[in-house]
Amino acid sequence: MTDTARWALPLLEAGQAQKEMTHNEALALLDLLAQASVEAVGVNAPPENPSEGQCWIAGSVPTGAWSGRAGALAGWTAGGWRFAPARDGMRVWSMADDCEASRTGGQWRVGRLSGAELVIDGVRVVGPRQPAIAVATGGTTVDAEARATLTQVLILLRTHGLIAA
Repeated sequence: MTDTARWALPLLEAGQAQKEMTHNEALALLDLLAQASVEAVGVNAPPENPSEGQCWIAGSVPTGAWSGRAGALAGWTAGGWRFAPARDGMRVWSMADDCEASRTGGQWRVGRLSGAELVIDGVRVVGPRQPAIAVATGGTTVDAEARATLTQVLILLRTHGLIAA
C-alpha cells in the first residue's frame, strides 16, 4: 500500500479488499491535521484518560505509547492513538497556551508570530524596524524636562522592538 507524500495518508489500491479500512484510516489522520488544535505542546507522557478527538504535541522525550514520536501530533481516536509526523510550516492552536504554535527549523514554537508587517483594518501599524534615534543632548534647564520625556518614549519604543537600541 502506498501513502501520500506529505502526510503519509494511506491511499486506496486498485482491487484492494476492505477499502473502507484504508479510507477510514486516512480520514482519522485528516481529522487530526485539518484546522488542528491541541490540548498542549511538548507533553512527554500520554494522558491516562484521553477523550476521543483530543490531541497533543509529543515532547522531545516521549514515553509509553508515544515513544519514538517526538514532536508529532498525537490524537486519541476510537481506534487508539494516531500520529501525524511534524513538518516545518505546520500550525496548530494550543489550548493550554491560548495561542498558536508553529513548527519552524525542526522545533515547535509557541506564541511566536513572524511577518514583515502588521496591518489592522487596512492600515499598516508596525513595519520593519527603523534605525536608532539618537538620545537628545544639549539645551537649557527647561529643555531637561522635554529630554527626560523623550528619553522615556525612546526607551519604550526600544523595549517593544519598534526601533533599534
